[in-house]
Amino acid sequence: MLLGKRPISKICCIGEVMIELVNGRHGNITLSVAGDTYNTAVYLKRVLQQKHTVAYCTALGTDPYSAKIKETLHNYNIDTSCIEIRTDKIPGLYAVDTDADGERSFTYWRSDAAARTLFQPPNKISFTTLAGFDLIYLSGITMAILPPDIRAALIDFIHTFKADGGTVAYDSNYRPKLWENQAVAQDINTQLWQLADIALPSVDDEMELFSESTQAEVVARLQSLGVTYGALKQGAEGPLDLGIQHAVAENLTQVSHVIDSTAAGDSFNAGYLASYVLGETPKSQLERGHNLAAKVITHPGAIIPE
Repeated sequence: MLLGKRPISKICCIGEVMIELVNGRHGNITLSVAGDTYNTAVYLKRVLQQKHTVAYCTALGTDPYSAKIKETLHNYNIDTSCIEIRTDKIPGLYAVDTDADGERSFTYWRSDAAARTLFQPPNKISFTTLAGFDLIYLSGITMAILPPDIRAALIDFIHTFKADGGTVAYDSNYRPKLWENQAVAQDINTQLWQLADIALPSVDDEMELFSESTQAEVVARLQSLGVTYGALKQGAEGPLDLGIQHAVAENLTQVSHVIDSTAAGDSFNAGYLASYVLGETPKSQLERGHNLAAKVITHPGAIIPE
C-alpha cells in the first residue's frame, strides 16, 4: 500500500455506462452494456468478489435502457447507490464494428446522455458521498463528458480526497472527439496525472494527446509530473512499470489471435488495481493486468463470460 494511504475496502468507479450494439461478422446485432470505467468496475468486482465493495457512480434516466443498465450492475454485485436519476435524459448508445484482426471502430450517440449531467442538480450525488470510499477510479472519458465547472469541482474534491488518505487511480483513455480541443484535454490530463496515486496510461493515447513520438518521451513527461506508481500499457509488448521499483513482468500470456480488443485497457486496469488492493507485488500487479486483458481480447464484446 502506498505510504500515507488508508486500507482499501470500498472502491468507486466514476464515469459513463452506455448501451452497446455489437455488429457481428454474420450481420447479427447483439445488445449489451459497456463503458470504459464500467468495464473496469465489472472486472474489479469479479476478481475481488465479496471481499471489497465496488460501486459505480454515473447518471441514468428512467427509461427501459437505464433500467437494463441498473439491472446489469446489480447482477454483477456492483453498488448502485451513487447513481443519479434524470427524468429527462437517457443513456448514451454506441455501435461496435470489428475487423478481421480484432481491431474495433465505434459509432456513438451520446451528446445528450444522462451521464453528462453527473454531479449536477437535481438528485445530485455529493462529493461528501464519494469521500466515504477508499479508492476512486476515473478516466479521461469521465472528465471529457463533464462541463468545465464540474470538472474543476471534481478536481478540487480529488485534492481533498487525497489529503484525507484516499487513493486515486486514473487512465487518460484519450478520445479526441469528446474534448473541446486538444489544449483543454492536455490541461485536464496534466492536472490528473499530477494528482493520480496510481497512473494507468496507454502509450498510444499519451503519444497522440501530447504529440510525442517515443515511449521514453511519455515516461519522462509523466515522471516530471510526479507519477511514481502505475503502469504504462503497451499492448502485446507488455506493460512498463512506472513505479520506483522498476518491476519487470515475466509471466505474460501471449495471444496468437485477437478476437476483439474492446476493453483491453479497461480489463488491464481492473487486474492491476485488484492486485494492488490485495497487497500483491508490483510485478504481480503488472502480470495480473496484462493476463486479464489477454483473456478478454480472445472473446467478443467488452464483458466476457465468467
